[in-house]
Amino acid sequence: MSQPSLYERLGGVYSIATVVDDFVDRIMEDPKLNSNPLVDEAHHRVSRAGFKYLVTEMVCWATGGPQQYTGRSMSDSHAHLKITSPEWTVFLADFQQTLDKFKVPAPEQRELFAIVESTRKDIVAG
Repeated sequence: MSQPSLYERLGGVYSIATVVDDFVDRIMEDPKLNSNPLVDEAHHRVSRAGFKYLVTEMVCWATGGPQQYTGRSMSDSHAHLKITSPEWTVFLADFQQTLDKFKVPAPEQRELFAIVESTRKDIVAG
């Protein structure tokens, strides 16, 4: 018998949406991330609810759920923000804090970080 998908092990859409809700609030309010004026402007331009919806959709899709991601590509969404490696490190620390807050088990955290890390090349400018 095969292991349940990461989506199933995370508790499905309701659990994922709860974690995304906290994470998006955390990154949109992080002063270190908002010290990049391009990121700060984007955080104040986009609808937080819409952003949470798209991130939830993406996480569900990427973890094996039935949802389809309907947003723009990571490179199209982030290239103009000129995100740096130190900012990426802050982003990952925020992600870790959210996963720890919700007591996501270590094996699932490792899988989630691998998914996030696979997007780095399309998000980080330098």
